[in-house]
Amino acid sequence: MTDRVINVLFLCTHNSARSILAEATLNHMARGRFRAFSAGSSPRDNQQPNPLALKALANVGISTEGLRSKSWDEFGKADSPVMDLVITVCDNAAGEVCPYWPGQPATAHWGYADPSEVEGDEAKRLEAFRQTLFAIRRRLELLINLPPDKLERAMVQQAARDLSRA
Repeated sequence: MTDRVINVLFLCTHNSARSILAEATLNHMARGRFRAFSAGSSPRDNQQPNPLALKALANVGISTEGLRSKSWDEFGKADSPVMDLVITVCDNAAGEVCPYWPGQPATAHWGYADPSEVEGDEAKRLEAFRQTLFAIRRRLELLINLPPDKLERAMVQQAARDLSRA
């Protein structure tokens, strides 16, 4: 198994809640094997991570330092990190035409309800973020615990794709 870190990009529409939760959680759990990023297909002007997403992360001891909302265009540039896996976490982003990703990464869709659409008092809305965070974490635990040979096969597939352009 290669010691190369696997880059994962989580996409959502605004990059303010679900993708932010996934980025921070995978980086927290990564064990040096993964590096997570997040972006949005159309973040609003001056978009910031949802304060309740940041609070849900902080409540379980996950760092929120450096988290920011950004456009997926940042990851399509020549000097951007090459992604091995791109995961959409909301249905809107899953249905959109994604930009070209250098390296032709594997893609997946992990749909989650938008916790920012839950109405009610702050406690009820924070609980929605907490539930989304735990759902994301359950899937990420499965990902990071994949046997090395499964990850190796994915890396070999990527290497073969890269050779097609050589």
